[in-house]
Amino acid sequence: MADIARLAGVSKATVSRALNDSPLVSRETRERVQVLARAHDFEINATARRLSTRQSNVIALRMCPNERLDPSEAASPTPAGSPPGPRLAAGFLLELISGLTAQLHTKGYDLLLVQGSVADTGWISRYLDSGRADGFVLLQGSYTSEQLRLLEERGAAFVVWGLDSSSRSFSTVTGDSFAGGRLATRHLLARGRKRIAFLGGPELEQEARDRYRGYSAALAAAGLQADDALITHGFYSAEAGSARLRALLARRPDLDAVFACSDTMAIAAIDILQASGRRVPDDVAVVGYDDIALAAHTDPPLTTVRQPGPLAGRLLADSLIQRLQTRAVSHISIPAELVVRGSA
Repeated sequence: MADIARLAGVSKATVSRALNDSPLVSRETRERVQVLARAHDFEINATARRLSTRQSNVIALRMCPNERLDPSEAASPTPAGSPPGPRLAAGFLLELISGLTAQLHTKGYDLLLVQGSVADTGWISRYLDSGRADGFVLLQGSYTSEQLRLLEERGAAFVVWGLDSSSRSFSTVTGDSFAGGRLATRHLLARGRKRIAFLGGPELEQEARDRYRGYSAALAAAGLQADDALITHGFYSAEAGSARLRALLARRPDLDAVFACSDTMAIAAIDILQASGRRVPDDVAVVGYDDIALAAHTDPPLTTVRQPGPLAGRLLADSLIQRLQTRAVSHISIPAELVVRGSA
């Protein structure tokens, strides 16, 4: 930079501003400096720049393994020492990460995946004190209320997926799970189904609770009461979908519809229903949640509540970058949309 400054007859500070297209430098000077930089193959030293600005231009995505996996949900024994799976549905998680990564890239940020125990609080200091990350994206099941409190005390920039509360002092992005649960159940009721099973996500997590509230509200509006024998909860996985549906069929073999809180669970449920001799949707109608790419290609194609993973990722990126740049807090809810296909 000193060499470019000498050749251009300006200060190093002016070179820095010119290379960053600062309006504090005249257009003529900016162009002269940039031409010299290109002619001499000058590139900004990213490490030095990060030390100078105290910014890493890295966003950390906090993920935790599914530490409370019910052994009964495993389709086959888990190899010794292998980590359990993520708490979000795999298809939705991959689509969310793709949208997050793409949007961060357009803003000049890289994504760092951070995995560890949900009980670990040391990760906050490790990544903040070392400057390895400018901010954090937290997924459901990857944090505790204590960790949220510590992040707020440290003044950290972070955004949380899956919480729906405008009273929070940190940014949140979520889908409208209550509306989604109600839409799915209303659709099944309109198809003449009365014994609708609820194949829910983790019972203590807000998204699962909100989808159950929507399910219950739709039943109540139709003059029906939620039947505990038709309600079950598990993680958003194919293993959970299979195991939980088998248990439901054992309790209520007369069920005529299933509302599954993830497409992954719904697709596994269809397999179990068909293997048991039940036709979908003639005998049992099935509605999923998320509308992952695979949903349109199942047999039959899956009716589902659309919650676009790529859009969720882009919104998380935008919300966090806004927080970093302006300290503004935002709360975004993605509207629910029913996509009707062949399964219901």
